[in-house]
Amino acid sequence: MVTLCYLLACLVAFELLMPIQLRVFPGVESDSSLLFLPHGVKVLAAWLLGWRASIALFPGVFLVFLYFSGASVLEPPRIAAMAIAVFVPSAVFHLIKLAGWDLSPYSGRRPRWASIMFAGFLVSVVSSVLSNLAFQSPPQDYFVYLIGDFFGLFFLSLILMFLFRALRKHQMR
Repeated sequence: MVTLCYLLACLVAFELLMPIQLRVFPGVESDSSLLFLPHGVKVLAAWLLGWRASIALFPGVFLVFLYFSGASVLEPPRIAAMAIAVFVPSAVFHLIKLAGWDLSPYSGRRPRWASIMFAGFLVSVVSSVLSNLAFQSPPQDYFVYLIGDFFGLFFLSLILMFLFRALRKHQMR
């Protein structure tokens, strides 16, 4: 399910949102999306599944890299970027837990969305720095990456909250 959600989020980000972004912001010369929904999938998967999210994310991340990179998917910068995409979200949530701030979803406990958003921001910072170093990207890409990740997580969370609220309302009928 995580792989399918990741692939769907990538499809929306790259095939629907990126063409709009390129028209609205023609001066932003980056391959990064200003609304990167897959970051939301990675963060929410890491929050809900812990380390198992890395296993669940890998097929989707690999397929997206393969789609965009072709045979060069196995070049060292791309392997590094795939590892970063797959492992950093779970690692950040684990480090946050080790620091005494447990965000794990427990039965009967309401999610602390502001804390999850902050954790997503930390995931984005770490991922951005490591990925952009791996690809030796210009400094502008760091900021586009951070903006896209933050808004991707925010809007995906918002969409899911409204969706689940509507489903609960429908079930009560």
